[in-house]
Amino acid sequence: MTDDGRTGAVGGAVAAGGMSVEHPLWRAISYFRVLALAYALIRYFNSYLEFLHPVAGWIYLGALTLWTLASTRAFSGPLRCTWYVLGTDLTLAVTGIVMSGLTDAPSRISHGAPTLPTIWAAGTVLGFAGRGGWRWAAAAGSVIGVANILGHGGPTGDNIHNIVLLMVAGCAIGYVIELARASEATLTRALQVEAATRERERLSRDIHDGVLQVLALVQRRGAEQSGGGADFTELGRLAGEQERALRTLMSGGPLPAQREPAQPQDLRDLLTPYAGERVTLSAPGTPVLLPAAAAGELAAAVGAAVDNVRRHAGPGAGAWILVEDEPEAVTVSIRDDGPGFAPGRLGEAERAGRLGVSQSIRGRLLDLGGTAELYSSPGEGVEVELRVPRSGVRDVPHGVR
Repeated sequence: MTDDGRTGAVGGAVAAGGMSVEHPLWRAISYFRVLALAYALIRYFNSYLEFLHPVAGWIYLGALTLWTLASTRAFSGPLRCTWYVLGTDLTLAVTGIVMSGLTDAPSRISHGAPTLPTIWAAGTVLGFAGRGGWRWAAAAGSVIGVANILGHGGPTGDNIHNIVLLMVAGCAIGYVIELARASEATLTRALQVEAATRERERLSRDIHDGVLQVLALVQRRGAEQSGGGADFTELGRLAGEQERALRTLMSGGPLPAQREPAQPQDLRDLLTPYAGERVTLSAPGTPVLLPAAAAGELAAAVGAAVDNVRRHAGPGAGAWILVEDEPEAVTVSIRDDGPGFAPGRLGEAERAGRLGVSQSIRGRLLDLGGTAELYSSPGEGVEVELRVPRSGVRDVPHGVR
């Protein structure tokens, strides 16, 4: 994968998930480099008098100290640790290994004396593992291994053992980081699909309500004597809007996503239009305030319940809407004196594709973090209880109405 592609993948995972799961690994690599530097300085301090050229070793370790401290911030995350930083790190590691063969005594080298950077070189391999995965870790480990064999002691048993440990550690860390990134990408896609599904369900409720409104308008206008063409023009416009919305929903095309400002709205104002000759509204004398989007969704759910009364309870049935403003929640009850329905009727209606209750009522309240309960038995009417908590009301986008 190219540098740009890898950077885009890493940046996308971090941006989508906030705190990436690989960040603790990067912090561990950063701490390891500092501790490994301290170890290298202590080892050299205890044995520098045995070197052929101890001053050269101190100069190298001084440069290594400056670089380690300067690059600590770069090794804190995948976006800062660029290929330029890793290339410089690898160059310093190889330089220290080669210098060890030139500055140390041959007798010490033959007895397996450590190189100048010692285990600090492992931090370089871990950096490549974090940046590019296990393949890049294997490549960096191979370069350091070859430098160790050619520049410090040849292919001895200790060298081979150290190189194998370095390769295993680097490839294992790289593979774990690749798995973490793949898991984050999968989780991000799943969350996006879930959000899109919830948005599509919310819009399907709005479209369902809009279709009912158009059908009601057609029924009322059909009962009237309308000789002019304005009525047919309005019907055509409304039907066209609903048709386009339905086609968009069914084809999976881009959906509207407008939001209302989170300003308070008096629920009573939204429920007043539902009151009529056979519908009685009872509400507190003081404003019942909810966020505008939440109030609109709750009122739409009440409207869907009232529509169900008009459609299913019979022409002579009455309905009562009761609004209760409590400190913890707002509860709206819709009760009618119609024939009611038998247990299991709602499940049958949902399986048949009639989503008035499951989407327009229950779905709306679920999106708000509330509940919708329906109670009915044959001959005793229907009672719908909608409850929205005041704390933690979810911000619901306002869709087409």
